[in-house]
Amino acid sequence: MHDLRTPPLIQPISGPLIFLAGPIQGAPDWQSEAVRWFAENAPGVTIASPRRAYRPGEFDYAAQVDWETHHLRAAAEDGVILFWLAKEVVPTPGRAYAQTSRFELAEWKVRHERDGTKLVVGIEPGFSGERYICHRFGQDCPAVPLCGTLAETCRTAHELLKASRAP
Repeated sequence: MHDLRTPPLIQPISGPLIFLAGPIQGAPDWQSEAVRWFAENAPGVTIASPRRAYRPGEFDYAAQVDWETHHLRAAAEDGVILFWLAKEVVPTPGRAYAQTSRFELAEWKVRHERDGTKLVVGIEPGFSGERYICHRFGQDCPAVPLCGTLAETCRTAHELLKASRAP
């Protein structure tokens, strides 16, 4: 059994964490697919998924951002940040697709360069900006694995986590 963390509750984490970073609004529910992959292939791994179904009026923007920030930092300290950049399936008028994810990707790219944060980046073919992101990571962060499927991204994140824990 794995340990799944979702917003808005922030609880202590014992051991390494894999944070599922990537688009939510306008994206397919890839987070549930990733959670299933880890449940089947990496039991015992703690997963933080920012996707959660909220009832009308229940969503608290500041609490969501605080939850994500806390868990991203925890994964950076002891774990892996997994980015999956899924293609847009439902346009959201007035909002650039994956705008928060792109900001977070740039932030954690820099933290990888500066601090050695463990990242894995998966990009679904056809994601807007795919070529640029791959080129820049190749230039600046050649040690960051770039993956083309969600399953490969999950497997690579798990392998990176295991390698970082090896004696």
